[in-house]
Amino acid sequence: MHPLICTHCGAWNDVPDTSAGASLLSCADCGRTRPFLRRPLYCVSGPSGTGKSTIAGLLLERLRDRFVVLEQDLLWVGGLRDPADEHRLFRSTWLRTAAMVQQNGRPVVLCGTVVPPEFEPLPERALFTDVHYLALTCDPGVLAARLRARPAWRGWDEERIAETLDFADWVAEEADHLTPPLTLVDTTTAGPADTAAEVAAWVERLDAADPRHPEA
Repeated sequence: MHPLICTHCGAWNDVPDTSAGASLLSCADCGRTRPFLRRPLYCVSGPSGTGKSTIAGLLLERLRDRFVVLEQDLLWVGGLRDPADEHRLFRSTWLRTAAMVQQNGRPVVLCGTVVPPEFEPLPERALFTDVHYLALTCDPGVLAARLRARPAWRGWDEERIAETLDFADWVAEEADHLTPPLTLVDTTTAGPADTAAEVAAWVERLDAADPRHPEA
């Protein structure tokens, strides 16, 4: 069932070949095809401190009957922390994992810090019909205060906070210019329940509009 390993000849395909159809993978070695369900992937992103982990559990409660909600930090372990090529190993592993989860018939909502330039160039991107990105944002002063209030073991010193604020500025400035663009949701004053409701509505709206959706 590994998305990069042919079930017929056992060859490893570095680049998934979906040219045979939306629900088929082709093997570059033997040429045979096999069924593979491709669905959209929904990424709930944003800088640390904007509320991703807080709303992940609320999204699970709202969406669990139709979607699989996953927290990206689950796989942030020593063996995958190689910083090479924008943490390529970590991000490729998540795309493969999400692609296998969706074989059960439910799209994946992935909560974690990821933006289009980190996923879109990867070969595993072909395992999904579309990848939609939403980023939580926050007022810089509020964001810095949230990060300073975190427990000491999490290591949020001033240098790391400054880097996160720079990333938050980049997200806000570039959201409309990325391919695909980022949808922004401001969490400065909104409570977790309201934010989760807005994000869940975004997921449901896009899923209902997908041409492969049974009710679209």
